[in-house]
Amino acid sequence: MIDPKAAKARNNNYNAADKEPKEFDEKVVQVSRVSKKTKGGNKMGFSILMVVGDRKGRVGVGLGKSNDVQSAIRKGVKKAKKKMITVPLDGTTIPFSVVVKLGAGKVMLKPAPKGSGVIAGGPVRAVVEAAGIRDISTKILGSSNQSVSVYATFEALIKIQKLVSIKGIKLKSIAEIEREEAKVLRELSEKAAAKSEAQIQEAKAQKAASQKAAPKKVAPKAAQPKAEVKSEVKPEVKPEAKPEAKEAKPEVKTEEKK
Repeated sequence: MIDPKAAKARNNNYNAADKEPKEFDEKVVQVSRVSKKTKGGNKMGFSILMVVGDRKGRVGVGLGKSNDVQSAIRKGVKKAKKKMITVPLDGTTIPFSVVVKLGAGKVMLKPAPKGSGVIAGGPVRAVVEAAGIRDISTKILGSSNQSVSVYATFEALIKIQKLVSIKGIKLKSIAEIEREEAKVLRELSEKAAAKSEAQIQEAKAQKAASQKAAPKKVAPKAAQPKAEVKSEVKPEVKPEAKPEAKEAKPEVKTEEKK
């Protein structure tokens, strides 16, 4: 009887292992189901072709066989890590073109200018991207079988490695290219920041100049208390009264006595 607690702990361990950052990228190129005739009946199994790389110049190819898929993948990854090679890179591409024939497979690899990207089919693309090559042009000239194309591509990279080591060709590593790209990006960001700062300063200067050119608004003065004006009160000059004319008394005529 399966202990549920033990099964839960096992699942948690698997999930924790999946969440951990992996050093190498693992790609499944081909999954084949194999049937073997035995005395007791048919024996089923799986054969899986794996490509492993760190995207920094190291890549390996391995074939894993087992009764279940997970075990076959694990064996393929283990074999690929044992057979890993270091691919010489000239910046983001290969140093020169090469054509390799391996069995029925024939592959051509050509360097490409920066920014071209990976121009390749499925099996060749898996090997090239795992190796960290960013710009390359390839062509499958032989058999379209995936496993044959993978092995031919891997053989072409081995050939490039041998020629570079024999001739002593000096190449730029991806780390140097990344440092140069980071430096260029930093310079561009500094230039953009300086430009924006200059624009802000210019806008402030224009605003200050416009404020100086504009007529100043005179603030209304506070009403000052009016000074009291002392007016001299002139004495009223009364007009002189004219002497009234005496009323003339009527003359009384007296008759003289005779």
